[in-house]
Amino acid sequence: MKLGVFITLNDHIVEKMCQLRDLGFESCQLNCWDTKKHTQDYLALTRKACAESGVEITSFWAGWSGPAVWNFVHGPATLGIVPAAYRMKRVEELLSGAEFAARLGIRNVITHVGFLPENPHDPDYVGTVAAISGMMRYLKPRGQNFLFETGQETPVTLLRAIEDIGTGNLGVNLDTANLILYGKANPVDALDVFGKYVMNTHIKDGVYPTDGMHLGKETAIGQGKVDFPALIKKFKEIGYTGPLTIEREISGDDQIRDILAGKAYIESLL
Repeated sequence: MKLGVFITLNDHIVEKMCQLRDLGFESCQLNCWDTKKHTQDYLALTRKACAESGVEITSFWAGWSGPAVWNFVHGPATLGIVPAAYRMKRVEELLSGAEFAARLGIRNVITHVGFLPENPHDPDYVGTVAAISGMMRYLKPRGQNFLFETGQETPVTLLRAIEDIGTGNLGVNLDTANLILYGKANPVDALDVFGKYVMNTHIKDGVYPTDGMHLGKETAIGQGKVDFPALIKKFKEIGYTGPLTIEREISGDDQIRDILAGKAYIESLL
């Protein structure tokens, strides 16, 4: 299991990936919310970053445009491709991200699909499943996988969606904190439900929500509710050998400090 970091595509990607190498990381996930960066110039810059750093990009986290409210009240109507009002445009944007990733040789494309309804007869569930099925007609011939970022749906709902779409190139990006931040599940137990589909991870920590509107709070790794010793043990039991990609949603020197502390902690468990 290679240790990596979640980073954002920008004009400083070469320096950032070289910094990751110098900090002892072998891989990263590349995140891009701005579809205007799906250009030849950024392709060239990213290829240069990979060549100079030797760091492997294990997946591409594809964002989408429009409103995005990260809470329980407005989130269901604004996030991902679940809301019908934004679905078509965001599918086009995800396919643009997948094309950018394909040109970099990246197989795994990740996003939050939104608050996927638990009721399989809900029109938003049916519409989202149909939209993802359509996307797979483009991704599968290119050898690409589509990974659901966990958190906004229960594990069994996510499992059902993968089974209902059934194209064989669907997987899970297990964000260990998101399941807790959204109050949906314990990440260790969630592996009993969808463990065989996990292809990548966000190694992150946090605490459960304490009111009905706001998500729980992210914390530094080891300071939240994720049981990392049990998680690493479970990964080994199910045969997961993919990346362990650290994500810390702060910036500056504190982010680097927490990432390095998290790296040391996870390495002690491996």
